[in-house]
Amino acid sequence: MSSRTSSWVLADLRARVRTFIRKRDWEQFHSPKNLSMSIAIEAAELMECFQWQLGDHDSGQKEFLPEAIDELADVLIYCIAMADALGIDDLGTAVLDKLERAGKKYPADRFQGRFK
Repeated sequence: MSSRTSSWVLADLRARVRTFIRKRDWEQFHSPKNLSMSIAIEAAELMECFQWQLGDHDSGQKEFLPEAIDELADVLIYCIAMADALGIDDLGTAVLDKLERAGKKYPADRFQGRFK
């Protein structure tokens, strides 16, 4: 997917999230503090889907997939709402810029297969 297409998809998602929030008059609750807390809470709920699994591999993960998808969607929705609340107009470009900076900080030839 090209960056132009991904920006359009994110812009469409942002418009849909904004409409959903406005129809319910929830902007009044969407301060950066509240939204950042909501992102953390939803991320914790995503972790909860896998909390008692014994390993890091596929065993049992498919069983939790529907819940994980919902929680991941909640995280993304709150991230989009946060970008909107902070006036970040092009979240797609922000992500691409961050990937570029991370690529310079962690070049693939030096960090491939390493987590440190």
